Amino acid sequence: MAISITHLRARHPRLAELALALGGFGIGTSEFVIMGLMERVAQDLSVSAADVGYAISAYALGVVVGAPLISALAARVPRRTLLICLMLVFAVGNIASALATSFWPFVGLRFLAGLPHGAYFGVAALVAAAAVPVEERARAISRVMLGLTSAIVIGAPLATWAGQWFGWQFAFFAVGVVAFVTMGLIKLFVPRQPHDVKASPKRELTALVKQRVLYTLGVASIGFGGMFSVFSYVVPTLRAQADMPEMVGPWVLAIFGIGGIIGNLVGARAADKNLMKAVPRILLWCLVVQGAFYFAADNLYTGILFVGLVGTSMALGPALQTRLMDVAGDAQTMAASMNHAAFNCANALGAYLAGVTIKAGAPWSSSGLVGAGLALGGLVVFYIGLRAEKRSDRRRAAATDCASES
Repeated sequence: MAISITHLRARHPRLAELALALGGFGIGTSEFVIMGLMERVAQDLSVSAADVGYAISAYALGVVVGAPLISALAARVPRRTLLICLMLVFAVGNIASALATSFWPFVGLRFLAGLPHGAYFGVAALVAAAAVPVEERARAISRVMLGLTSAIVIGAPLATWAGQWFGWQFAFFAVGVVAFVTMGLIKLFVPRQPHDVKASPKRELTALVKQRVLYTLGVASIGFGGMFSVFSYVVPTLRAQADMPEMVGPWVLAIFGIGGIIGNLVGARAADKNLMKAVPRILLWCLVVQGAFYFAADNLYTGILFVGLVGTSMALGPALQTRLMDVAGDAQTMAASMNHAAFNCANALGAYLAGVTIKAGAPWSSSGLVGAGLALGGLVVFYIGLRAEKRSDRRRAAATDCASES
């Protein structure tokens, strides 16, 4: 065992983390930039701006499909090799998206670009965690995830600006270039890891029937949805209720991203200190700040402040990723990848429920109340899972005692 662990350690762990984070930066930029270029994409591909939403949904579907599929099929592929291959598919998907000349092929290519998303973040988290002492795993994961949160602050706004000046295609070409650079840096700085000869698709799929894994994914799918319910409608909310000028919109999104960076780092430190206390405390924090957004959104300054506070909900990410590592057993890749599929389910759920609520006649800021409800739902799932886990442990202990007596 000591030999294999040595192989996992990077000579330059911070450079390895930077390489992995750059890939996350490219993925995050690709995911969010289309929201700022919807009208230009629609105009060039002769569809309505609302139709471009199908491309966003196709990307999210690619994430959900790709995470379990790739994790199972690539069970025996060494992790560094897998990361490079995932970045190659991501690069091809984005460059091909830029070359699309009609709408439905573009939608299909967005699906292709989404396929590596969950598997990449899952494998990157495992590689980063293996390169540091066990008590620092969550912080290592959070440093890799900084690529994703930085994409909200820097990548998506910068790519949107470039797309407005040079055409939306430029943004996707640029993301493709970032992916190719990431491949080179992974090759240089991420340590080679021997493949697990016992790995198999069947073993990876066992993660999907483990009770503790399913409860953790349930917390991610529901509890994380609250952040997306607010984020999806934050600009029209502040414009409608706080008379926010249109030009302030990009700055609001950047503030959300800054909150995400802070939450990511603080949540990771809390998870390393006491994981099982960190998860419910973060969910409780999400409930409070998302619920308070309902009241804060009537004023521009308090609204913007709470946008940043809602962004700190990202603290849940490294905590849940670390929890999955603890409960996945031999199916580490599948569980880690499914975490990001669950986040995309949360994205869809939060945006859908908030949209239904607003269309029913509730004020725009009711997205915050929807978010609070989802955070509460995540908290309930967490405690139900914890109770089930304790019952299982008691039954296992009782069976062990009976076996020893006999």
